[in-house]
Amino acid sequence: RHGNVTRPKPGTGVKVHFKDSKGNLLKTVEANEGDDLLSIAHEHDIDLEGACEGSVACSTCHVILSSEHYDLLPEPEDDENDMLDMAFGLTDTSRLGCQVHLTRELDGMVATLPSATRNMFVDGEWNYGIVVSHGRMGAHGRMDLQERNPLIIN
Repeated sequence: RHGNVTRPKPGTGVKVHFKDSKGNLLKTVEANEGDDLLSIAHEHDIDLEGACEGSVACSTCHVILSSEHYDLLPEPEDDENDMLDMAFGLTDTSRLGCQVHLTRELDGMVATLPSATRNMFVDGEWNYGIVVSHGRMGAHGRMDLQERNPLIIN
């Protein structure tokens, strides 16, 4: 499906557990060392936006990592920190998925998707709203995280 990308044989790759903002498991995948979380999410149809396609120009691929795995990563560069400052639901273990490259030591990593993302550039125009990319508002204003349709809240 993705050209010449070779996937690891089951049981030989770096395992990543993607969870929603409530801690529910979305999907567990195996990837190659060197793959980044954004690319892996897209390949496996996990709803991690990545509006800038990994160029570190937005915060829509913001993920929250388990502290044990966060501590194994190199410190974020200044441009990543600048984008993280704009991320919705920032935590001490937040990173941009496009900047998290897998190593064998990261096997078993948990990457949690925040309940919303902040996308400053939507449909060709600057927008200062919040993009709820992991759900849709349901009856009585509750978030239904099982839905995967984006909604823009201004």
